[in-house]
Amino acid sequence: MTELRVPLRVRPGAGRTRVGGSYGGALVVRVSAPAVDGRATEAALAAVAAAFGVRRSAVTLVTGATSRSKVVAVEGGDRAVLDALLQG
Repeated sequence: MTELRVPLRVRPGAGRTRVGGSYGGALVVRVSAPAVDGRATEAALAAVAAAFGVRRSAVTLVTGATSRSKVVAVEGGDRAVLDALLQG
């Protein structure tokens, strides 16, 4: 199975969780969870998994545990899905 590395820009505290759009080439992930105790990061990983149609366990954090800019690995991720999400 292929692994797709995806740069993310996480925006915590949003009104609702949404994956889509681009910020400096990174996929924008808006989450309602606050940036406290890793809750926004966990919510972002779950949102990315749902957007790609894979299990949560297929999405792992590569870099950026405490940053809004992150890189995740999506096992079984589809480049066409990523391109569509980046378009918004």
